[in-house]
Amino acid sequence: MDLITLADVEKALPEASGRFRDRFHSASHEEIAQGWTTDIYFVRTRDLLNSMGLAQAEVTAEIFASREGLFAGAAEVLHLLRHAGVQVWCLPEGEKMAAKEVVMRIKGPYGNFGIYETPILGMLASASGWATAARRCKEAAGDRTLLCFGARHLHPAVAPVMERAAVIGGADGCSCILGALLLQRRPSGTVPHAAFLIAGDTVKLAQAYDAFAPAEEPRIILVDTFKDEAEEALRVARALGERLYGIRLDTPSERGGVTPDLVREVRARLDQGGFSSVKIVVSGGLDPEKIAQLAEAGADSFGVGSYIARSPAIDMTMDLKEVENKAVAKRGRIPGITDNPRLVKML
Repeated sequence: MDLITLADVEKALPEASGRFRDRFHSASHEEIAQGWTTDIYFVRTRDLLNSMGLAQAEVTAEIFASREGLFAGAAEVLHLLRHAGVQVWCLPEGEKMAAKEVVMRIKGPYGNFGIYETPILGMLASASGWATAARRCKEAAGDRTLLCFGARHLHPAVAPVMERAAVIGGADGCSCILGALLLQRRPSGTVPHAAFLIAGDTVKLAQAYDAFAPAEEPRIILVDTFKDEAEEALRVARALGERLYGIRLDTPSERGGVTPDLVREVRARLDQGGFSSVKIVVSGGLDPEKIAQLAEAGADSFGVGSYIARSPAIDMTMDLKEVENKAVAKRGRIPGITDNPRLVKML
């Protein structure tokens, strides 16, 4: 696939009112591969170097992280570069990275990959930020289940990227269908409050769901839609009996959210009613601190959305460190390849 030139950009400008109006605002896979999502100065650089006969200069570029975290996003970068005629070394996805550590090295003709600097850095920065946030949540949850419910907090074009990164970071599953399929997993989730509101009664909906869902699917029922959570939990448990896997607490902030005291009460009342096997699943505005508190109170599983989805990206920087096998660097950086034995040859 041919990369764009400055002439292509100039040609697109008069067509923008029609070509770029009635469409989704996210880039297509083809537009990313052609270079339409890059910063214009990388296209200008490629054209300039072509005019000087230098675009095919053999270079080595290194990418390093601005802060510590968990490395993710490499799979997309490798997909982007798979036909670029370059060699790539990087950390395996899911590995911890230190601040300023070189996480990826690319070697090949600059004109073949320089135009991709913007999307490469964006892929790594965003995915690493999401994976790092998920890891913090998983560390707080310990051996309890952690699911990512963050797709609603992001543009749909990138929601699958985020949920995949969350699983790389340690989440046990995710609700976004495409995000789960990217990892060959089944998406996780039951039904929302809307279903209960339409049905008009928690037990009525729970019984219908029990009859509807495949036998192997865990029955997890929301219990905060109509009545007191502990009361609804017992009503559902009595109705479904041993078929009930768990109840979910998603109490809104208008009623104080899900608190450790609420979890303790629901747990105690379920135990007293003979339903000690019923799990308590918690969601709604969770972060690592709240997860740890709710886990201590007796929660068994957590659904996390905004904390992961809104986590800051981990800034990435790309530097040229060799040109035609000669060590180079801009001022303030050390010329030549940075040794990192943790990098693995990927392409």
